[in-house]
Amino acid sequence: MAPARPAIVAATTALLFAAVVAVRHDETTVLVLGLVLVAFLVPLALIDLAMRLLPNALTAPAALLAVALGLALDPGGEPQRLAAGAAAGGFFLAAALVYPAGMGIGDVKLAAVLGLFLGREVAVAVLVALCAGVVAGAAIIARKGAAEGRRTAIAFGPFLALGGIVATLAGDVLLDLYWSAA
Repeated sequence: MAPARPAIVAATTALLFAAVVAVRHDETTVLVLGLVLVAFLVPLALIDLAMRLLPNALTAPAALLAVALGLALDPGGEPQRLAAGAAAGGFFLAAALVYPAGMGIGDVKLAAVLGLFLGREVAVAVLVALCAGVVAGAAIIARKGAAEGRRTAIAFGPFLALGGIVATLAGDVLLDLYWSAA
């Protein structure tokens, strides 16, 4: 790890912790799940950027911790979080099976983990991740041209992490806005 990287990880994590506390301080379950999710998402995003890998050594404990904390803090909400984890993971698994070169199994597992932490707000995380990925892909194609740009591999974990952060901070608000406009 480069000498500055631990400081960047610590500072980024601290800023995101402060944001989660500022926004979710009155919702104990969402606060705790959000803080733990951030603690996993920052290193996962950086590892995926550096190595194009989302290690089981982080995703498996994150999943177990999400379920344990959910059961301890809000057992009534756990079925929704489990269903959201299965739905998000299943959505990405279908994409990985249809086009294995385009989506890794680490992304599938991370999407499921997001569902276990976020519940229904995982829909916001997935939408943000997909939109951010499209914007990044379009920028790569614009810079490199269509043929070379389409062959350029990019890590999707950081986009999922971004979506997870947005959903943690504002997922319920964004879903409410969507449903009130529908």
